[in-house]
Amino acid sequence: MAACAVYTSQSLNSTCSISTPTKTHLGFHQKQVVFYSASKRTSKRGSSSGPCVITCSAGDSQTVVIGLAADSGCGKSTFMRRLTSVFGGAAEPPKGGNPDSNTLISDMTTVICLDDYHSLDRTGRKEKGVTALDPRANDFDLMYEQVKALKSGIAVDKPIYNHVTGLLDPPELIKPPKILVIEGLHPMFDERVRDLLDFSIYLDISNEVKFAWKIQRDMAERGHSLESIKASIDARKPDFDAYIDPQKQYADAVIEVLPTQLIPDDNEGKVLRVRLIMKEGVKHFSPVYLFDEGSSISWIPCGRKLTCSYPGIKFSYGPDTYFGHEVSVLEMDGQFDRLDELIYVESHLSNISTKFYGEITQQMLKHADFPGSNNGTGLFQTIVGLKIRDLYEQISASKTATPLEATKA
Repeated sequence: MAACAVYTSQSLNSTCSISTPTKTHLGFHQKQVVFYSASKRTSKRGSSSGPCVITCSAGDSQTVVIGLAADSGCGKSTFMRRLTSVFGGAAEPPKGGNPDSNTLISDMTTVICLDDYHSLDRTGRKEKGVTALDPRANDFDLMYEQVKALKSGIAVDKPIYNHVTGLLDPPELIKPPKILVIEGLHPMFDERVRDLLDFSIYLDISNEVKFAWKIQRDMAERGHSLESIKASIDARKPDFDAYIDPQKQYADAVIEVLPTQLIPDDNEGKVLRVRLIMKEGVKHFSPVYLFDEGSSISWIPCGRKLTCSYPGIKFSYGPDTYFGHEVSVLEMDGQFDRLDELIYVESHLSNISTKFYGEITQQMLKHADFPGSNNGTGLFQTIVGLKIRDLYEQISASKTATPLEATKA
């Protein structure tokens, strides 16, 4: 049911007309239903009463909003592909739109890149001496108003930041989806936007791993020197520490990627220790656990059931605290040799919100070519995707039940 705001009251003995959609100065669309009184009435001040205007949202139900925060090059795109795959349908740019659009749309999800809310283009940031991480380079008022509109079922004309040219392109029409994912540097920075989120995730890549990844990518693929890579990381670090990293304290789930502890003094970043930190007490979300909920577990899987070369695989699970919040932490150190054997690990996990036995393994095999598919990053991204699907279904069910309960009352 669309939500309506009534601005004036009129006699029910009236006629009705529906205006064409109008666009507000904030870039969102609304439809107006205007009721005209059948007979003229005079107010106490002697003036004729005007029409009753009811503004209704365009959607049939409220959109579920998910926030994903991470620094550049930390796996947001891969996570988005895993998440949209869980819901079915390929995520593609808007058909017939800007070929450089950052938006991805599938059957149930729309993914918005928050870079589109940059208030300064590449040249403007250079002139003012700020990075894209700096809040001064972003329009949080517009971000809030448009996410709020989409959550309420109202289409918006969202700006586009062109990563190829570094310019701000003309806006594109975004219609309210069933699930809206806002991903980028600042989904939890502004309290107003943060309060709109139904669930939030932070991808926390340690400095050591981030440096190793960037070396592998930029030296091997782009021919950059080690010195230029280090300078690039160092230039971003103050703003990252000030504006991006603090957002993880607000996240409902954090995927933390660290160097392995199975190889002493490892600095290659090829074998990873990954922790899934899950906040307790989040509505519609129950943390995943290994063997026994609430216990502290350390587990080295049987080598006959899970093939893994040196240095092996180790799992752990237990309660902890994170920025003053009670959390459950599931950890994997090491990597898989054969993804089809992941079913052995899956069978020992609970609260994973799968639809059938082996769904995690199936999803991992389906995307075996994605980065992180042989370690905890891929495993935990897949699990979080399944948990978000379950959260969406619970929220949808609760919204369906509310009108029925009201009718019975």
